[in-house]
Amino acid sequence: MSRDYTGGINMLRDRQQLMDIIKLRLSPNRFQHSLQVAETAVQMAGQYELELEQVYLTALLHDYAKGLSGQELLRLAEENNLIEDEVDREVPDLLHAPVGAFLVKRDLGIEDEEVLTAISRHTLGSTKMSELDKIIYLADMIEPGRDFPGLERLKCLSFRDLDEAMLFGLESTIKYCLDRGRILHPRTIEARNYFLRIIKL
Repeated sequence: MSRDYTGGINMLRDRQQLMDIIKLRLSPNRFQHSLQVAETAVQMAGQYELELEQVYLTALLHDYAKGLSGQELLRLAEENNLIEDEVDREVPDLLHAPVGAFLVKRDLGIEDEEVLTAISRHTLGSTKMSELDKIIYLADMIEPGRDFPGLERLKCLSFRDLDEAMLFGLESTIKYCLDRGRILHPRTIEARNYFLRIIKL
């Protein structure tokens, strides 16, 4: 019997209805990005033998809170105890991941903790990432609309070894932030160091 990843809400049983909900929340470009992340994530899921529907749902919803302003993200995060570090207040856009997970559960009734955790971790990474977490993080980086130095290598790694891909992806993100003088979140640094250690073992 297949699992019900929609939390039993009838209106979400059809993919098209779910896409319509996302389309209303996001800009056209962000909506297209979400569709491409979902397609990429499903391709990766086939490689790593994950549940396709769970992966598709998670990827489609990963940017659920992306359309909110920084002020609104910060308000929701503070009201619901989602602040982990002072950097969250300095760069509130980073909160779209944990706030998105909170809203997906509250608004859509989706209670699959694996789905919610992957949404909450897709921006900064973590030292405790499941295969689903890694696939959503990486699919977000390598979907067809992306273009950055090292993209082709990251694509190859993503379909070969998730841990090596995570290290490369995190280091690419860190370099991007350093080159632009942006604040680095401690969780991203911790995640990078974690994957570096396990790969060197």
